[in-house]
Amino acid sequence: MRACSLLDGKRITMKIASRDKYNLCFACGQENPIGLKLEFRFEDGKAKAEFTPGPHHQSWNGVFHGGLLALCLDEAFGYVLYFQGIKGMTAKMEMRIRQTIRTGQRILLTAEVKKKTRKLIETYAKAELEDGTLAAEATASMYITNQESI
Repeated sequence: MRACSLLDGKRITMKIASRDKYNLCFACGQENPIGLKLEFRFEDGKAKAEFTPGPHHQSWNGVFHGGLLALCLDEAFGYVLYFQGIKGMTAKMEMRIRQTIRTGQRILLTAEVKKKTRKLIETYAKAELEDGTLAAEATASMYITNQESI
């Protein structure tokens, strides 16, 4: 599968995450039987995905687990870099939960790049409820790497 996007006014085409290479990723791997199976797309310079947590994703009865929410936002950070052809890893992340997310409640995940330096990229991600309510937001410093294994 390939994706087309516009970067710095130029149309670029890049390969979407190889199913063979990332198929068991807990967040996005489509072959992971216990994974979240997130599917990100690149729109207007942002990584976007939807997710509806189920009963196996809860902490307290009927409440989406905060650690899994952090995982979703972290995956969004990775994808906003990936879609722009940048290999990177989360070096530091800070998350603030603003609204309880219930199991069965669909959320929209969005991440974007805020600032880029030679070694780090500052990113921002959010999780919104279907009505647009901000449920959580996070910032991260992403370390740029040249590792081919990523």
